Amino acid sequence: MRWLLLFSLLWYSWIILSRWLAWKRMPAVTAPANFQPATPITVIVPVRNEAENILDLLHDLERQNYPRELLEVLVLDDHSEDDTAALVRRFILEPNLKVRCLQLDDYVKQSGKKAAVQVGVEQAEGELLVFTDGDCRVGPEWLRTYAFVYETEHPYFISGPVSFHHTTTHFERMQLVEFASLIGIGGASIALGQPNMCNGANLAYPKAVFEKVQGFAGNENIASGDDEFLLHKVDKSFPGSVFFMKSPEAVVYTNARKDLISFVQQRVRWASKWKSYQSLQVQLVALCVFQVNLLLFVAIPLVLWGSLAFEVFLAAYLAKFSVDFLFLSLVTKFLQERRYLWYLLPLQFVYIPYVLITAVLGLFGRYSWKGRIIRTNEQQRV
Repeated sequence: MRWLLLFSLLWYSWIILSRWLAWKRMPAVTAPANFQPATPITVIVPVRNEAENILDLLHDLERQNYPRELLEVLVLDDHSEDDTAALVRRFILEPNLKVRCLQLDDYVKQSGKKAAVQVGVEQAEGELLVFTDGDCRVGPEWLRTYAFVYETEHPYFISGPVSFHHTTTHFERMQLVEFASLIGIGGASIALGQPNMCNGANLAYPKAVFEKVQGFAGNENIASGDDEFLLHKVDKSFPGSVFFMKSPEAVVYTNARKDLISFVQQRVRWASKWKSYQSLQVQLVALCVFQVNLLLFVAIPLVLWGSLAFEVFLAAYLAKFSVDFLFLSLVTKFLQERRYLWYLLPLQFVYIPYVLITAVLGLFGRYSWKGRIIRTNEQQRV
């Protein structure tokens, strides 16, 4: 047990420290003041039951520092049961921004985010497709930064940072720190040329690239993964073409989960796609994270039974905490949330069972999302 734990910690530390160095070396992106974008952009927003949030996002898009003749917004309504579509149509009456509201059932008989994205791509008029969610907020330089990266770096896939705002409770702030680690690992892995994670609330790719990789073909039956499966397909077809947009002006903000049940449901939904990853490299990273947390969890009863020295147990926890702290100190500084870094300490004690539970449920359980129940072992609605 001792040697297996040591090997796992060394493996985990190598992964995290290599990402720490990659993040540290990654240059920040800022569009110059004299930059004049020339790229037609379509912002695609798949929504379901977002009446409370969608107008805030539309007003943010209305305030974008981007030429109006180069911008359109498509809101794809996935069978909302509230006033989402009505609110969007009312907003369209204001001629300040080109917005179209498309009902999913007018185009396809399927439902779900992938179906909404597929329709959005097909109907988009822009060259660069930028994606976010209906409950997100964006700054005025968001699209201009995307255009600058696209026109100067010529990537085929752009991943952007996402963070939480309005975190008033300890539970929400712990989520912020944990989520920052996911965003940081995803961004640093892209910088290393080993893309593994991204977030559908902030990404972009040219319409032509989606068509070249045949979109979601091969994983269309998996409810989750509209973002990461496409990331992996683009990287496999066009190595070196993925870019992480490390820019404070490009951060997209959303809300943390308000309660434990919805938090677990969200993380199980994310975990449900891990078993379908085809890249061995991505699978090994996921395996390493699971293994080190499993061993640290098993170490607790072994210490109590006297089968493992307490000093070994304590050293293992301190080693993991140290590398996590080092990495997250950089990422939270970039997100301007470093004041919450101390939440990493209590997070260490809940993170281990959390990873194990979500991993198992992601393989064999079910989750609720937007009023739908999905079985993770079959990826079908019930």
